[in-house]
This record gives sequence, structure tokens and C-alpha cells, in this order.
Amino acid sequence: MSDPALDVVEFVLTTHLYNETPSLDENDLPPRFRQVFWTERSADEDDRDADDGPVPPGEISRPLRATDSVARTATGVERPWEAISGLLFTQREEFSGEISITQPEMATEWYLERADDERLSTNPTVAHVVEDEDDVSVSYDDAREHNRPIQADRVWIDALLSQYFDEDDDAEMLDLVSVRAPEEIEMTLDDLVLTTDQEEEIQKIVKAIEHRDYLASIGLREIGKLLFVGPPGTGKTTISRALAHELGLPFVEVKLSMITSQYLGETAKNVEKTFEVAKRLSPCILFIDEFDSVAKTRRSDEHAALKRAVNTLLKSIDDISLIRDDVLLIGATNHPDQLDAAAWRRFDEIVNFPKPDRGMRSDILEVITQPMEIDGFDPKIIAEHTEGLTGSDLRMVLREAVLEALTEERTELTQADLIAAVEDFEERDNLKNMDMIDGDGAALTGSADGHDHDDHDHEHGDGDHDHDAAGSDHDDHGDASDAETPPQ
Repeated sequence: MSDPALDVVEFVLTTHLYNETPSLDENDLPPRFRQVFWTERSADEDDRDADDGPVPPGEISRPLRATDSVARTATGVERPWEAISGLLFTQREEFSGEISITQPEMATEWYLERADDERLSTNPTVAHVVEDEDDVSVSYDDAREHNRPIQADRVWIDALLSQYFDEDDDAEMLDLVSVRAPEEIEMTLDDLVLTTDQEEEIQKIVKAIEHRDYLASIGLREIGKLLFVGPPGTGKTTISRALAHELGLPFVEVKLSMITSQYLGETAKNVEKTFEVAKRLSPCILFIDEFDSVAKTRRSDEHAALKRAVNTLLKSIDDISLIRDDVLLIGATNHPDQLDAAAWRRFDEIVNFPKPDRGMRSDILEVITQPMEIDGFDPKIIAEHTEGLTGSDLRMVLREAVLEALTEERTELTQADLIAAVEDFEERDNLKNMDMIDGDGAALTGSADGHDHDDHDHEHGDGDHDHDAAGSDHDDHGDASDAETPPQ
């Protein structure tokens, strides 16, 4: 349970120590604190500094001032001063509302008596000052290493995009690209059920990112371009987002089908701009969903704009590098048969996302049912009844069981509820391929086109389904790749 006094003292102490230690920079401030001190650069400042090289989109300048309102935003404590007003080492200016530390050593001692190692490891500023204390086991270097860099903060991302891309000229392009900060992705790799091959590939890419300098020194630069292949609902998008969260990297997602269908004449230009966005936000992950929609097998009758788009896409992939540009490229496709040899050659690793076997279905069910109360629950039995279902399908089965129980005013499920929900799902699955009778007819429940789980069949409002014990991620463009449950 959160301690309001400890939260506020940590914030005020951090601002004090940061002001007093010029060698510390923005990456020494915990993201939850530094965001309240962010100041975007003005256009005039950008023009003045443009000749001096790359210009950061904003800054955090000293001195940091911990006013009541700023402390409230940073800590979530409604009345910050009331939480610490009884402590001997704090004071507050009535006029400005600024809270300050009057006796830093006493404040630091008070903090260390109450803060555990986990809390201290997220605060490099405090760790820098106290790492030599006898009872402190957290080093500054460790805290700094595990602190998310400012380039991954939402405020930095938004400021940088507004700095480099014109709102009028590039508005359509930016609408086609979804950029998520790591803090906006709840999914973690620990929440997911992975195959052995998937785990190995993830570990390899994590090591490659950690040792980029070494790889560059030995001339190994063609690395960090992955292609995820598998049917809808098997976790391609989910694992990519979880990896972004794990690595603390911005997640740049683009669906090539949208670029192709909505802006055919501008497809090649927009492909180029997609890669430009990723390079501007580096280090980051660039996730190209529905890769087959542009990089498909080229035919003689193909539209000239698509031919240009394919060539532009392949060239852009060649020109981007994890080692040189700090961009990890992940492509995803539900239709590998539509990719030609030139597209396959651009990727150094192909990762398979098959439908889960019985054992994996059981594991997935255990993960996604953790928040639920289920009387007599046996995931192995449910797994036996769900042959051929993906992780996303399993989540839909559970959703149906929950809703059915709620109609009976129950929040506790039973094993029988789950079996019945599986049967209902299979019945609906069988109906999806039936032709409608008497003209256009009515769409089946939950689908605008009579399908339940094809490429765009898991759209529900504006949500998509990245399923784990914590729930779902949401974005603006749901499709089957976004409806992916823990990867299998």
C-alpha cells in the first residue's frame, strides 16, 4: 500500500538533491517525476540552435521547484503538504506553495528507513547520493541503467513529433502511425506464454541491443530485422508491444493496409515517412503490421503505385539498422504465401507463431483467468475442448462465460460455464462461413461482415485485445493482429 508521506518526501528530496548535484541529468530523474518539469522548446529556440546540430525537443532546467500542485501531479497525493507537514525537515512557503527540505541529511535518513531496495532502484538521483551508506545495497549505476531514458517518455515523443513534422502537411501521415510510449503498454514478457523458439529469439535480440557497440566493432550490422509469421490471434502484436515495454523503447506501429487502401497515390511517400518517424524516435521498435499488404508477390498487372511502394519499402528496410540507427524492425504477416523472395531476404530472423497446442492452451488459460473466481476450474480439461483455438479465441470464450454469468447475477464462474462458452464459440465459428439467405441479410452478432476472427474480426469499438492477466491494451485501429492474447 502506498505511503503518501514517503511518496511526497521522495519527490521533494529528489528535487533538492538534483538541484544540488550538477553532474546529474534528466535520465537520473524517475520518469514519474521528470514529466512534471518538462518544458517544450519554442520555434525561436529551435531556429537559433539549428546550426549547432540535432536540437532536443525540450528540456528540464534547474532549479526544480516542488510546489504543492507539482507535487500533487507527480505523486498522486491529493494534499502533499498535509502528508508531510509534521516532519521536522520540511517547510512550505505560503505565497508560492513551494515545499522544500530544510535538513537534507535528516530527510535522507528518514527516507532510507522507509524505502525498500525496489523503490530506491527506480531513483538514480537519490541512489547517487546514498550508495555509499552502510545499509544501502542499490548502486547508482544499477539504478541509472534500469531507469527509462527520457527519449522514451510520452512528453518527449510528442514534442519531437511536433518539432519534426508539420501538423498540416504531415497530419494524414501521422494519423496512419501509432506511437506508444513504454509507460502506455501494460503488457510485459512475464505475462505471456511463449514457445521455446520465441523465447530464444527474444533473448537474442535483447542481447543484441545490449551489445550494439560490440556488434558494430566487429562489423556485424545486418541484425535486428525480424519477421513474425502466423495466423491471426497468435500474439504477433502482443509480444512486440511487450518487448517495447521490457526494453523501455517507444513503439511505432503502422498498418500497411491503411496506407495502401486510403492513400494509394502517396503510398511510397508514406512508407518513407514511416521509417523517418522511427529514426527520429530512435532508439525504438518499428512494427510493420500486415506486411504482406504491400510487400506481396509482385505481378505484371500490379498497380504502378504499389510497385513503387514495394521498391520503397524494401529499400527502406535495407537502409535502416539496429546497430546504426537504433531501430529494431519487426514485420508481421498472416499471409506469408504472399511475400516474394525479395521480401523474405530483408529479414535476418523469421519467428513462427503457430496456434497453441493443448499444453500451451492450458498455460494461457491459467494466465488469463488469474483475476477471476472459477469454481472447480481445471484448465487442462478446457484445453482439451478447445483444439484449434488461438489465445485470442480463448479470451473470447472467457468473455462469453463472464457475460453469461452476469445475466444470472453471478460473478463467480464454474467449469460448466466455460464448457458451455466453448460450445457456443464453436457453434458461432461454424456459422461464420454460411452464406446469408434472402439478399444481404443481417450480419452475425459481433461482426460487420459475418466473420468472427479473420484479419479484422476482433474489432470491438476502438479496442484491441492484447490479452493477459492484467487485461487489454487499446488503440485506434483494432484487427486480428491487435486481438492477440499471450503469444504461443
